[in-house]
Amino acid sequence: MTRVSTSGNYSSVLTNLMSAQQRQVESGDQLSSGKVGTDLKAYSRNAQVLTAMQTLNTRLSAFNEQNAFTANRLEMQDLALNRAADAAVKTRDALANALASDRAEALMTELGGQFANAVGALNARHAGKYLFAGGQVDTPPVSARQLSDLTASPTAVADSFHNDDYLDKARVDETTTLEVGQLADDLGTPMFNAFRDLQAFQEGVDGPFTGKLTAAQRTFLQGQIAIWETVQSDLVTAAARNGTVQGQLDAVKKGLTARQSTVEGMIGDVSNVDMAKAATALTQAQQAVQASSQVFLSLKNTSLLNFFQ
Repeated sequence: MTRVSTSGNYSSVLTNLMSAQQRQVESGDQLSSGKVGTDLKAYSRNAQVLTAMQTLNTRLSAFNEQNAFTANRLEMQDLALNRAADAAVKTRDALANALASDRAEALMTELGGQFANAVGALNARHAGKYLFAGGQVDTPPVSARQLSDLTASPTAVADSFHNDDYLDKARVDETTTLEVGQLADDLGTPMFNAFRDLQAFQEGVDGPFTGKLTAAQRTFLQGQIAIWETVQSDLVTAAARNGTVQGQLDAVKKGLTARQSTVEGMIGDVSNVDMAKAATALTQAQQAVQASSQVFLSLKNTSLLNFFQ
């Protein structure tokens, strides 16, 4: 025979009420967060798969963050290389203009300005570090400040550069490493040699450039035009090389973005809650809480003693 007691009824009703409240809390949390749960226990047999996908997603995010930094560096290098190439073009134009007008009063002033632009380009920095210094990122790779510094000694051009031979590389994904660095002495030595020749001529017996060009000055400047065209071409090639690396990095970034989108979709399939089902479960849980509460209230006013009076 089934035994009936007030305490037994209370226990049963309270158990149902607490269970309904727990379901209500869980459904409410799912609706507010959009997730199945807040810890791996909530994902049962999918926990191991979810952990692996989260690890992969974290690694892809790290690559994307690093690649954004590398892309910014390459953009700064592009600006610097084009600035140096522009200085070469304007130097060549200044020589051509002097020949065309047969006068050179302002020639050396223009050349000094373009030399300063070239030095500024080679001493460009990104995130506080010198771009073209190799591994000596805290030391300006070029110390020369004016044209006369290039003729101070027979080795003045070489002595103007302070970078080492380290070419910086960036690991952009699990299998790809790109060489992103270029060196100031490789980029600047031909240009500085050409600047030195101009300054040495200015200081020599056939200088200075002060007014109407002499025959010797015209012959010298005519020979310099071709040299500066080569200097400019070499710097454009260096900028193009930098652009090639930018293109390779962009391709890697697109691939990583696509992979991360796929992984995030897979994570969502496991961790994201079905909002319609969660809403239905919440409604059912709320109704169960209300029903259990009503039974509990009714039970408070009921005693088996009433049946024995």
